[in-house]
Amino acid sequence: MMTLMRIEPSTAAAARRREFAAFLRSRRERVTPASVGLSNGVRRRTPGLRREEVAELAGVGVTWYTWLEQARAVNPSVETLDALADTLRLDAAERRHLFVLAGRPPSFIREAGPEAVSAPIRRMLDSLTLQPALVTGRRWDILAWNRAAEAVFGDYRRLEGDERNMMHLMFANAAHRAMLVDWRTVATNALATFRADYARYRGDADFERLIATLSAASAEFRQGWAVHEVLPPIPGCKRIMHPTAGRMAFEYTTFVVADADGQRLAVFAPLVEEDTERKLAALLNPPEGRSQGRRDRTRPPTVA
Repeated sequence: MMTLMRIEPSTAAAARRREFAAFLRSRRERVTPASVGLSNGVRRRTPGLRREEVAELAGVGVTWYTWLEQARAVNPSVETLDALADTLRLDAAERRHLFVLAGRPPSFIREAGPEAVSAPIRRMLDSLTLQPALVTGRRWDILAWNRAAEAVFGDYRRLEGDERNMMHLMFANAAHRAMLVDWRTVATNALATFRADYARYRGDADFERLIATLSAASAEFRQGWAVHEVLPPIPGCKRIMHPTAGRMAFEYTTFVVADADGQRLAVFAPLVEEDTERKLAALLNPPEGRSQGRRDRTRPPTVA
């Protein structure tokens, strides 16, 4: 029988500090003096910047920075980590890694332009023919979906701006709220999970605008937001009342999309309960003569 070795907290912390120090040194040696506006005039024994140069550019003491590279037990602040990341020209992945090694939550870095769903993820969505699935962004905006999701939850293309957002639909869209059989439980858990995600992007203008909009539109959101409950994403069962198919039940779970900050793939697997599998098949393959256009007009513009 294999015995697992217990790692003491002090040992784990020391290992993390050593990794942090090694990462700092490797990034420092990669930055050329010319790239930060310094002269190459003095002969250098090692490539990259000197410790004192990094300290000066980042606005920290030379001795204190040296302690970081020596893996001493010092705790850099978020502001200091940001300054070091800027000085060392770290990209988004490297900056996140620096914060993780320092035991700090990474600061928010918003990439330029709108969020985009990659071609492989879109192909995955299309391949899930019998499971409604969708991709949400960092603010829980709905970015992409498959045909099964549209058949069950509605045509997302009818929703614009903040309307095409999971929390907006949950708290400010009466038709969507009516579809959720267990709305109060689902909404309470969703709000707590959204609050946990928001912590990474606190202060972002789009987040703050959405929160202000929902606070004005929904007393339930306003009251729940003030409680400060937080939860991780929780898989479970979602029961809905479809306007034409009747009651349906789905087991759902979410997956983090790699290399796409804040994106998640949500998949809804139909359950035997409420005869959901047969009802979903009927929605995807309606009887001949029933036009797609008519189905779209009678379905409420909502999303799960």
